[in-house]
Amino acid sequence: MASLVGLYAVASSLARRSLLDWGATMDEAARPLPGDERLPTADLIATRAISIAAPPEAVWPWLVQIGNGRAGAYSYDFLDNLMGLDIHSSWQLIPALQDLGIGDVIPVANDGTGLRVHRFEAPRVLGTRTDDGTWAWTWVLQPVGGGTRLLSRTRMATRGKPLLERLATELLLVPASWVMERKMLDGLRQRAEYG
Repeated sequence: MASLVGLYAVASSLARRSLLDWGATMDEAARPLPGDERLPTADLIATRAISIAAPPEAVWPWLVQIGNGRAGAYSYDFLDNLMGLDIHSSWQLIPALQDLGIGDVIPVANDGTGLRVHRFEAPRVLGTRTDDGTWAWTWVLQPVGGGTRLLSRTRMATRGKPLLERLATELLLVPASWVMERKMLDGLRQRAEYG
């Protein structure tokens, strides 16, 4: 019985890592990225990545217009909308949404709250964090040949939160974020390559 429990623990740990680090190499998942310093005490870290056959300059305009009430999340709009959000992902670059800068908020909720931009190095790094300091999300665009390696690093601080909230994060948020972010990264890829 003990060996079955041990096998389950190893398998669930590997499954969790594959959800948290989808698309990223072991090196990409392990190395520090710009923006990590904004939430150094994170106890939940996800690094997801995708290769895009377009230079960072072609990916960047799609990334900076992301957000609720902006160009959407490039993910499964119908799932976001089932959760009560009002998401409509655009297939067009919107000039009015290209002026994002430090201090601006990328809305993730209908009330306009979201992720405040703290690092903006066009076309390489877009770093954000919630005002309460519990969630940081940074996108890093690395030129590779004539294309881009897009790394998405999410850091969350869940320590000290109620047990039920931490369990919900592990059991619900981790798999849900994998589904939605995987689609978002692919949505960015499609738009930059074909848009």
